[in-house]
Amino acid sequence: MSALPNKTSPKPRRVALFVTCLVDLFRPSVGFAAVKLLEDAGCTVEVPPLQVCCGQPAYNSGDRATTRAIAAQVIEAFEGYDAVVAPSGSCGGMLSHHYPGLFDDDPAMKARAENLAGRSYELMAFLVDVLGVTKVTARYDGVVTYHDSCSGLRELGVKEQPRRLLGSVTGLRLSEMKSPEVCCGFGGTFCVKYPEISNAMVGEKSADITSVGAGTLLAGDLGCLMNMAGKLQREGSTVKVRHVAEVLADMGDVAAIGEPSTLDSGTR
Repeated sequence: MSALPNKTSPKPRRVALFVTCLVDLFRPSVGFAAVKLLEDAGCTVEVPPLQVCCGQPAYNSGDRATTRAIAAQVIEAFEGYDAVVAPSGSCGGMLSHHYPGLFDDDPAMKARAENLAGRSYELMAFLVDVLGVTKVTARYDGVVTYHDSCSGLRELGVKEQPRRLLGSVTGLRLSEMKSPEVCCGFGGTFCVKYPEISNAMVGEKSADITSVGAGTLLAGDLGCLMNMAGKLQREGSTVKVRHVAEVLADMGDVAAIGEPSTLDSGTR
C-alpha cells in the first residue's frame, strides 16, 4: 500500500505516468490531462514506453502465472522513478495492493514489487495528499455529479480529493447522487461473466444519475465511465460523461465519452 511521504521528506517530482490500457486505446485525452495536472503541480512526467497492462484482467480471472509475468515487466519498466501515478483507482490499486502477493515465493521479486507498491498512487490522491494541490485553474460551466469507483474508494481511499479540486473549478456546481459509492456494475471481467446482473446494476446507477439533474457525470476510472456512458446513451440520455482529470485540466471542450472526437491529428 502506498505510504505518504512524511512532512520532512522531499515531494516526489520525477513521476512516471501509468497510462492504463483503456486510456491508451479509448481515451488518450485522459492521459494528456493527467500529464498537464502533474506538470502544473511541478512534476517532471515521463511515460515509460515498455509499460503494459497492469494484469488486472488475468488476476481477476485467476490466472496468476500470466499476472506474474505481466507484473514483472511493469516492475521493470517503472523502476527508478520517485512516483508512479495512474489516472485509475483500479490499476493503481493493482500496483499498490496486489503485486507484492504475487511473488510470495520469490523474495527478490517481492522486494521489488513492494518498492513499486510504495511509490504507486492514484492521480487525485497523489495531487492532493502528496503534492498538496488545493486548486486548479479551470472552467466548466454547469452542474456535474460524481461517481466513486469501487477500487479507488475502497482500496485507495479516494473520495474527498476529487471533490476538493472540483470545488475550485470556475462555473462548476457539484450535485451529489443519492448513492455515489454504489458500484456501477462494470467490475472489469464481472460485466462479461454476469451481464444480466451488471446491466441491472448500471440501470440503477443511471437512474440515480438522472435524478440529480446534472448535465455531466464525472469519475476517476475509465472502465466505469464507459460502462455508465453506454447505458445512458442507450436510454437516450443527454448527460455528458467525462473523466474528472479532463475537467480539472481545463479540457472540458474535448468530446464527451461516446461522442465523435474533437481532437485533431496534431493533438493525438
